[in-house]
Amino acid sequence: MPESAALPTTSKAGRDLPAAVGVGLALLAPIVVGLLWFNWLFIVYVALMLCLGVVEISRAVARKNMFAETVPIIAGTALSVVGGYWVTASPELGISSMTFIVSCLGGTVLAAFIGRLFRGHAEGFIRDIAASSLLIAYIPLIGVFVALMMAAADGPARIWAVLICVVASDTGAYATGVLLGRHKMAPRISPSKTWEGFAGGVVFSSLLGVASAIWVLHIDWWVGIPLGVLVSVAATVGDLTESLIKRDAGIKDMSKWLPGHGGVMDRLDSMLMAFPVGWFVLNLAMGP
Repeated sequence: MPESAALPTTSKAGRDLPAAVGVGLALLAPIVVGLLWFNWLFIVYVALMLCLGVVEISRAVARKNMFAETVPIIAGTALSVVGGYWVTASPELGISSMTFIVSCLGGTVLAAFIGRLFRGHAEGFIRDIAASSLLIAYIPLIGVFVALMMAAADGPARIWAVLICVVASDTGAYATGVLLGRHKMAPRISPSKTWEGFAGGVVFSSLLGVASAIWVLHIDWWVGIPLGVLVSVAATVGDLTESLIKRDAGIKDMSKWLPGHGGVMDRLDSMLMAFPVGWFVLNLAMGP
């Protein structure tokens, strides 16, 4: 076939489609294997992704002359997620999971303050501490809910339910937005998002939430409605939050670590905000 007649390998957004598919499958594999067979693989994978997310956000805020203490925050993130899961899933240790997690996060804040103090100069101190505080609140504080959910007796099923709702929300919002989208939701943040797409995402997420409640969680079907609605709203907030960070930092992607996808946070944005909400709904409905 002549070169001029070759099929295009990039999307309209300029993404490398073969690379995007390959990377997407590579990202999905540890999730599937971890949830189905090796729970520790899933937790370590989540911790790794969150630590990479810390690096990406740290680089983004550095473009605004805000320099976070990245190393102690990475250590605190890994310890909070991996240790939080271990302690929660092992009641025989006699350690309160909340005490452990709060201690880790509090220690991370303290380490970030100490790290900045050792730099010595006063100029930019408030900005730098604000950057570190943002990273701690955005990544490990929210991400630790994945570990808490996974540590439940039926943790993998709960994780699947939330993941299904997030994927349904994203897919439903995209499809509905393309077909029916007319009214822009946040044109200065994410020009492609519409209120029609948002509504479609909520509906799709609710429908899959009901299906997950029945066939994945084996609980009353109606629990899937608040689960789907709230997870969809949280996922949208997560997407918009990450988009706003990128716009403020003047970047298109958080990094180029994932060919065809951008950065790690470009894939985690919706998920990250959804898990605390999913954890809350399912804890109320099913107990810890």
